[in-house]
Amino acid sequence: MWKPKDPFLLLILLSAVIGFALPVTGQGAVVLAWVTKVAIFLLFLGYGARLSAAEAWAGLRHWRLHGTILACTYVLFPLIGVVLLHLPWYGPGVALGLAFLTLVPSTVQSSITFTSIAGGNVAGAIVSATASNLLGVVLTPLLVMALLASGSAPIGWGAFVAVMIQLLLPFLLGQASRPWTAEFMARHRARLKWLDQGVICLVVLGAFSDFRVTGVSVGVGEFVVMVAICLALLGLMLLVTRQLARTLGFSRDDEIAIVFCGTKKSLATGVPMATVLFAGQAVGLIVFPLMVFHMLQLMACSVLAQRYARRSGR
Repeated sequence: MWKPKDPFLLLILLSAVIGFALPVTGQGAVVLAWVTKVAIFLLFLGYGARLSAAEAWAGLRHWRLHGTILACTYVLFPLIGVVLLHLPWYGPGVALGLAFLTLVPSTVQSSITFTSIAGGNVAGAIVSATASNLLGVVLTPLLVMALLASGSAPIGWGAFVAVMIQLLLPFLLGQASRPWTAEFMARHRARLKWLDQGVICLVVLGAFSDFRVTGVSVGVGEFVVMVAICLALLGLMLLVTRQLARTLGFSRDDEIAIVFCGTKKSLATGVPMATVLFAGQAVGLIVFPLMVFHMLQLMACSVLAQRYARRSGR
């Protein structure tokens, strides 16, 4: 009997199909958003409970790792975005969208989840991904103003509060709970991996559902070119981050964190930012490339994470 080589990827694809074929709207969308938030809270509570204080402190002190990841997110990606902005193969809306996706912060939950699944430096990934989002509230608008010649609008402190409540708070609570939960988390580590994968599937389902609900429309030719560029951009960044980590002499665990944190772009953070930064413009079209890139990165990185895990015998 045939068995799928990568059931996690099949679950992601199934989530994408369900989200697109049966988009969640109205009150159902509100419920899905809250369920996802609760799942993410529990996910980071678990990360905090799994990591010893020594591991967490090691993650905080690893500034060389964090600097490398942030440089990929806010230096290398934007330089590529400048090139994408001026290519002649698509209209100005798609060009603006492709450039904008290179300026947004890294994802948080999927970056850390894939790092965990692959057996990488989770403590370092948590610090780097969270720092990317905190810094992104300031850096992304500045980069948009500098590189895309867009008018600016202030982004409130609510973004900082949301990151702290959804990510840092549960992580710290998990750390505080270790005297009572550490043994349980260690004993059920393999089973708890399903929580990681379940959160990713929720994110994919929501992303494809939102894509269907927005009713965004682009020409077939433009769409093919856009997808091809997103694939090429993702492939390039995966290769560059891996080679950069090895050239700089990082350990295997750190390499995994650099690959999965340094190549991601956040749909959850990018869409609200686009709504503020491009008020009065076709925001749906501007965020469309980001949505495509987000979906592609989840699928590609699910395969890559499983390969890393198999190599380490996890």
